[in-house]
Amino acid sequence: MTKTANRPWDAIVIGGGHNGLVCAAYLGKAGKRVLVLERRDVVGGAAVTEEFHPGFRNSVAAYTVSLLQPKVIAELALERHGLRVVPRRINNFLPLPQGRYLLAGGGRTQAEVAKFSARDAERLPAYERRLEIFADVLRALALQAPPNVTDGRWLQALPELWKAGRLGLQLHSLDAALKQELLDLFTLSAAEYLDRWFESAPIKALFGFDGIVGNYASPYTPGTAYVLLHHVFGQSNGVKGAWGHAVGGMGAITQAMARAALAAGVEIRTGMGVAKVLVEQGMAVGVLTGSGEELRANAVVANVNPKLLYEQLCDPADVPVATRERMHNWRCGSGTFRMNVALSRLPDFRALPGPGDHLTAGIILAPSLDYMDRAYLDARQYGWSREPVVEMLIPSTLDDSLAPPGQHVASLFCQHVAPQLPEGRSWDDHREEVADLMVATVDKYAPGFADSVLGRQILSPLDLERTFGLIGGDIFHGALSLNQLFSARPMVGQANYRGAIPGLYLCGSGTHPGGGVTGAPGHNAAREILKDNGR
Repeated sequence: MTKTANRPWDAIVIGGGHNGLVCAAYLGKAGKRVLVLERRDVVGGAAVTEEFHPGFRNSVAAYTVSLLQPKVIAELALERHGLRVVPRRINNFLPLPQGRYLLAGGGRTQAEVAKFSARDAERLPAYERRLEIFADVLRALALQAPPNVTDGRWLQALPELWKAGRLGLQLHSLDAALKQELLDLFTLSAAEYLDRWFESAPIKALFGFDGIVGNYASPYTPGTAYVLLHHVFGQSNGVKGAWGHAVGGMGAITQAMARAALAAGVEIRTGMGVAKVLVEQGMAVGVLTGSGEELRANAVVANVNPKLLYEQLCDPADVPVATRERMHNWRCGSGTFRMNVALSRLPDFRALPGPGDHLTAGIILAPSLDYMDRAYLDARQYGWSREPVVEMLIPSTLDDSLAPPGQHVASLFCQHVAPQLPEGRSWDDHREEVADLMVATVDKYAPGFADSVLGRQILSPLDLERTFGLIGGDIFHGALSLNQLFSARPMVGQANYRGAIPGLYLCGSGTHPGGGVTGAPGHNAAREILKDNGR
């Protein structure tokens, strides 16, 4: 038996992840009556901080700050609601097996690169200026709904053509060579693009890693150059391209967002999942909760992977055939194996012994593009890399609230692993084995690391799907490939955050501009919902 609420909400948001909270807060600030439903007992989605070992807390899944939109921070007053971000002292640290290393950030990158190639050091400033030009284009586009291709009459298409014209004006300032290069970035591999600029393996590894973060691909895979660019258009504390740490972990971001939403009059209910989107006479009219309660709304807003929305939360009969086909082919799977470890002491790297600013960095254990390529091919064949790619962060070097005095926590973002293991094997049977491999990989670079591990939390792709709804463990809610970007995200005709069913909207990372803790999809979706439902 179901229970039915009498008065419909202006909007019900499915999923209390960061984009859902941002969307709800904007709607609430506009005077709308909004309800957020979150299946877990805590809001935040994949951006949460939890105790994973007695006395040790860490960002469980999402683990670093750069892409969060300054406009969202300012307009939702997140700092007033408790958000504080501190910068890494060094952006990245790349230890190498032969005992050498490369540091990036803090004004040291060019001198560090010169240790390996004087030519590369000379070319580095031009490379950084070029990427900054393209990153500025992405920053401008991030808070716009992309032109939505329609098959209606020309009069209906005029607003979309106007938006396309605005886009053209933004790109007009680029000369022909830069326009061509920007197009190349959407189609080339990260390796091919970096080969145009650099000769030394370490600098290409340092930059090429961004092309495979959360991306189940080789750096030689076409399209990975765009993923590289996607990871550099952010900023932290007003510094473009910088990376930071939210004091208290990533959950501090979403808790500040939740407080902003509550201050705007939004109601948030945790421990309440959605079983189904209710559709009547071709319109989305509300949701059925897991407990059997019917809740009505003028707008249903989904902050989940589009594949999860259309294949699990919607009756197939309510979903148009073209959308069902698109979701059947929607590519998900990050190749990500996520770990959090409690440490009795800081790691001591053979290449750069002792404490120092390098331990505040993103520590990349992947010495070359060829190494990353082998890791991907291994995962395709065996299910996981025999020599994996690991990025390690030690946030307790910047935030002593996360661990007991003198001890530390580390985040391990590990690649590559197959989202689904070959031959029908289950991740439940191999997660410990692969976790041991990841710890052993760090130990090769920092002897004694394995002995310092007091406890660990392991999230295989299957665990990420079960816990956070990340289909195939996909941290982006869908691959950032050319056919799943911009006006094709999640599909042609639905790029403006309006779903396949009237009254249904999408506000998650499966919409433009894609994944990462940005807040942009939530911001953009709220604007479109308000257009349809009045300010």
